[in-house]
Amino acid sequence: MAKPSARLTNDNRGLASPGPEQPPAHAVDATDLAILVHLLRDARVSVRRIAAAVGMSAPAVTERIARLERSAIIRGYRADVDWAKLGYAVIAYVLVTGVQGWEQTETVEALRSLLEVEDVTVVTGASDLLVRVRVRDQQHLRECLFDRLWKVPGVHRTETVLCLTDPGPRTFDLHLAEAMLAESRGDRAAHTVPEPGRRPSKRSK
Repeated sequence: MAKPSARLTNDNRGLASPGPEQPPAHAVDATDLAILVHLLRDARVSVRRIAAAVGMSAPAVTERIARLERSAIIRGYRADVDWAKLGYAVIAYVLVTGVQGWEQTETVEALRSLLEVEDVTVVTGASDLLVRVRVRDQQHLRECLFDRLWKVPGVHRTETVLCLTDPGPRTFDLHLAEAMLAESRGDRAAHTVPEPGRRPSKRSK
């Protein structure tokens, strides 16, 4: 492995600190949150159906969605693929401890470029990074670790944990958006947001 640079970490341990702080949260109102709830339920729902559900005109809803996209609150629309049905059924979490002084962003980007890596998260504690990988089987996992992940510059030590079962996503985004909508209304109305196509109640206007 190449000799690491002389740059030091904030706590003098492991990889260098990540980039700038996160930007402040954008201001949204109850209508924005209601639109988000409908899109999280079904990203292919028509603007006309959302407009009918929230009690607005279609052009007004279109403008609100565009504003949410411009502010990067809505970062995109994607298909939710069941990779296990396509042969990639094994999930493992790899705790990575970095070489002291190595630039963290370089290691993170190198890890993210690996085909098997689903996600890389900077964490606190004894390790620096938590890497989620998805592979076909244990032999594939061995190849991923030995031939690729362990050769990433900045990786000093790893600990691998196999996922015994993957119950699938808990639709966290939808639940959080519903909770924020309820908070903005001062009640629990988010859990009774009308489905697109249904007439909104007086409370949801």
